[in-house]
Amino acid sequence: MERLLAVPANLRQERSIERRIRAARLRDDNATFESFDWEFNRKTIHRAEFEELGTGDFIRRHDNVAFVGESGLGKSHLIQAIARRCCVHGYRVRYITSAELLEELTAASGDKTLSSKVRYYTRFDLLIIDEFGFDKLERREYPESPSLLYKVIDSRSRRGSTAIVTNVDFKEWTDYLGDPPLVMAILDRLVDDTIIQRFAGKSYRAYRAEQKAQQKGRQRMARKGSSNVQPS
Repeated sequence: MERLLAVPANLRQERSIERRIRAARLRDDNATFESFDWEFNRKTIHRAEFEELGTGDFIRRHDNVAFVGESGLGKSHLIQAIARRCCVHGYRVRYITSAELLEELTAASGDKTLSSKVRYYTRFDLLIIDEFGFDKLERREYPESPSLLYKVIDSRSRRGSTAIVTNVDFKEWTDYLGDPPLVMAILDRLVDDTIIQRFAGKSYRAYRAEQKAQQKGRQRMARKGSSNVQPS
């Protein structure tokens, strides 16, 4: 009887996990711990720390997470790997970039649905805001961005966990967003009980670009060598 009941129970659990992962709207289906190159920056990026985040215990404690560091170090890959693990553990997760979130909030503000949109982002156990500071969209296209970000982060304070992935250090947020009082209010709510992971090391993107350039160079040399061979 146990074996007979276990099959549908396992299927229901798998479907629930799949639904949570789809609802999270992760950008990269290949972003897992297993696909991450832990050796590339092994002196500065330690797997055990991220595996611990993957248990979701920080969500249970309503702790926040901040990944801070230059682009190309694997921040987005790892936060999505953590998100996938947390979905497996039963947590409701939502992933979105900073620009996408601000675009949605600005549109909602314009059509008088901002309150319902903020409530929507409050309901998730973990909200991931990726690429904060990736470009100047936050300040250039969305002048109300500090106020809009504050509404979401304040609504989630002590109710759920928020993860920020950024290449802008906290001390530079005021210069980046402007409006010092609101930025301080955001940081006050966001940095409280926050697990901060600072990324350092070599850039994966730069390394891959260099490898591709070298491969193309070798291919050109091979073609040039073959064209110089005289028929016997």
